[in-house]
Amino acid sequence: MCGIAGFCSFDMDYTSNPYYWNNILVKMRESIAHRGKDNTGEYLKEHIGLSQTRLTIRDLYNGNQPMTRIIGGNEYTIIYNGEIYNMEPLKEDLISKGYTFETTTDTEVILYAYIEYGINAVKLLNGIFAYVIWDNSLKKLFLFRDRCGIKPLFYSLKRNTIVFASEIKALFEHPKVSPEIDNNSLREIFGIGPARTEGNGVFKGIFEIKYGHYGVYDINGFKEYPYWQLKSEEFTKTYEEAVSDIRYLVTSAIEYQMVSDVPVCSFLSGGLDSCIVTAIASNYLSKKGKTFNTFSFDFKDNNKYFVSNSFQPEQDRPYVDIMLNNFKVNHTYLECNEEELADYLYFSVDAKDLPGMADVDASMLYFCKLVKEHNKVALTGECADEIFGGYPWFHREEFINADTFPWSVNYSVRNSILNDDAVKELDLKGYIDKQYKISISQVPCLEGEDGLKKRQREISYLNLKWFMTTLLDRMDRASMYSGLEARVPYADHRIIEYMWNVPWEYKCPNGVTKGLLRDSVKDLLPAEITYRKKSPYPKTYNPNYEKILKDRVLSILSDTNSPIYPILNKQEINNLLNSSSDYGKPWFGQLMATPQLYAYIIQVNYWLKKYNLSL
Repeated sequence: MCGIAGFCSFDMDYTSNPYYWNNILVKMRESIAHRGKDNTGEYLKEHIGLSQTRLTIRDLYNGNQPMTRIIGGNEYTIIYNGEIYNMEPLKEDLISKGYTFETTTDTEVILYAYIEYGINAVKLLNGIFAYVIWDNSLKKLFLFRDRCGIKPLFYSLKRNTIVFASEIKALFEHPKVSPEIDNNSLREIFGIGPARTEGNGVFKGIFEIKYGHYGVYDINGFKEYPYWQLKSEEFTKTYEEAVSDIRYLVTSAIEYQMVSDVPVCSFLSGGLDSCIVTAIASNYLSKKGKTFNTFSFDFKDNNKYFVSNSFQPEQDRPYVDIMLNNFKVNHTYLECNEEELADYLYFSVDAKDLPGMADVDASMLYFCKLVKEHNKVALTGECADEIFGGYPWFHREEFINADTFPWSVNYSVRNSILNDDAVKELDLKGYIDKQYKISISQVPCLEGEDGLKKRQREISYLNLKWFMTTLLDRMDRASMYSGLEARVPYADHRIIEYMWNVPWEYKCPNGVTKGLLRDSVKDLLPAEITYRKKSPYPKTYNPNYEKILKDRVLSILSDTNSPIYPILNKQEINNLLNSSSDYGKPWFGQLMATPQLYAYIIQVNYWLKKYNLSL
């Protein structure tokens, strides 16, 4: 894992002032040094500058980047952030074709694969990645991003220059890029947020390579192309065959991702998804005579204040304990108090460069910091719900029939916190409707597919394209801000491609949510785990946390110099502050109810102040 950054311009000769431009490269990678501090490097030539800061997971002492190889008299240079899980068979193929390796890193494998297969090499990779290759013979810059958007890659085009980096903050270290916003930025923040429209960096003029895409920058400018897209096909296998296939694919993905030169751990929530990951990973290590490290997260006094609701029916701790009684792992319980959680709202904006999922982001950031004290690499249970149909909006009629994003049907609360002028100027509903309709128009439905089946495919597509990428975005920034590599086995593209065409009656047989996944592991897990109802990532129910948030929102409202002050509906927010919170009606996802709305206001205000953004 790494942080990468750089720039390219065919109107510039960077070597005419190498000290200045090398210093810019250093500033760019230093701004994202949290992504890995084990090694650093820069590459500066006439039209191109590349930099990297490295977290060593494979080949701990070699494999520094930028990495350059000269083949057939042509020079190729790569900077790379990620992990390639099928490195070994790719390496064997390249060796058979005459390539000689100087390291044991996957970086060198990717570079040689490009030299051998060109841009199509990206289709051979199984992993999480964002990488940039400068092909000096072609005078072209290539920017690649993985199929699911697990690893980030932002860019900005400024006066015949492209500037790119793993995180937005690094772009601002280049003299041509500065933080600015416009009305579309605010529409993303208040209408779509904490999600983002695909490819949209929220800041004016900031973009992101779309997942499953690559970009090409040359003397003619910049173009972006897809290399991976979902294809809808008739599913012809029996249910029993599907169960067997999923068991193989899930096991394969998890065992693939155990490859590392440093120990690997897992996040163990007690939910089905993380328990599957933990069970398979611990069994894999036990065969090697090793004990697997696991970590669970909760909040101080949550057992005292927990409130059951339809989105979060029960606590996790009892189910974690069941797993510990059935699997030999080295487990650590991690806990966060309400004061730490509130303070980490600001740190999570620092990590993401944007407001995020409020305390969901903040707590994940806090817990990742604690996990990093023990391990460098962690497996997570993220993405299973999006792929296997685990969320309420896959099943409940009010979500299925909603003519908008199903995880955010209550968008009225977004308008309610804005004053009349802002509501009129931004037209959030119009912007949301536009983005929703664009996405729906892109769904690759089967010919003749209609009614409920068509709608279920649409909701699956929306979840993969929007909701899953939001969670992956959160996971990358939270983990990498602490120098922790988080891997996501369920986001293996083989699983996604397979499940995309599995009929709904297989995904949820007899109405059992994620029944296909459950049946594939019923011999692996205790029955209490296998058939546990869906329960999302935990949040605090401590009333003191809400009090802290209310006090901070009141402080914002009482200060006319607060950056967010000019667009807030002060009366409506005061009404919210004086009313009882409703934890049962989230305004985004399953977890973001009224307290999280307060936290989001706090985050947006801090974000505006941090980047000196004017409304």
